[in-house]
Amino acid sequence: MRREYRGLGTALVTPFRDGKVDYDAFRALVRRQVEAGVDFLVPLGSTAETPCLEDEEKVNILKITKEESNGLPIVAGVGSNSTAATIRNMRLLDPFGADAYLVVVPFYNKPEQEGIYQYFKTIAEATDRDVILYNVPGRTGTNMKTSTVLRLARITNIRAVKEASGNVTQIIDIRRQAPEGFTVLSGNDDQTLPLMASGCDGVISVASNVAPSQMKALADAAAAGDMEKAVALNNELMPLYHACFVESNPIPVKAALSIMGFCTPEMRLPLTEAVQSTKDLLAGIVGSYSK
Repeated sequence: MRREYRGLGTALVTPFRDGKVDYDAFRALVRRQVEAGVDFLVPLGSTAETPCLEDEEKVNILKITKEESNGLPIVAGVGSNSTAATIRNMRLLDPFGADAYLVVVPFYNKPEQEGIYQYFKTIAEATDRDVILYNVPGRTGTNMKTSTVLRLARITNIRAVKEASGNVTQIIDIRRQAPEGFTVLSGNDDQTLPLMASGCDGVISVASNVAPSQMKALADAAAAGDMEKAVALNNELMPLYHACFVESNPIPVKAALSIMGFCTPEMRLPLTEAVQSTKDLLAGIVGSYSK
């Protein structure tokens, strides 16, 4: 059965305590997302600090996500800047229940567009799972162009793109020209509404770690064409969107979850905990999102 990756997917954080993954806190966070009605779950992405996780930790995180998912689709991050390493990550996680793999454009290498195409083609051919492309030039140093995404969209198990370029024109061009059944997801919370209003299919969200019910309501309203409701919800959420990125993601969102009592604000180096001004900003925002 083919799964759908539409609506709201949450890019889950990885909580730590005293240098170790806090699996109890993680389990509670996943349950909260499921209870809020999110459409799919995204562990082990960049929001999860995955480059700093050990293989055993990755497996345990995916296993818990599966156990608590209540049947929701699971999209596990596996991307690296090495084709062989990305395939190894997929092989590591294959037995533990991911429906799809989220694969980022290779970072630091700065491949040309043909290299990006061949990389993703090779990855897709190496798995029987669905593949979701992830374009985030602010982290990778390279933009995956519309023409490259459209070439890749013709590969059967490349099912979607998470687009975090911030280039609205580029993203709408992908949506406009993509083949039927190919999903286009916002990778930036603050562009969810304008992109969904332009025909895109949802969002993989950071802010929904904090406000899953509200982000779900926004995605549902936008998908239903209820723009009055969607605009009102988006206006309410805008301060949270901005606050979640005043420092490098996921520093602020983990600080917010700490203020709410869901986990510690602990990070793994090279990331460090939020500065006091960020904590003060978040403290004035997150009170209404405690449930």
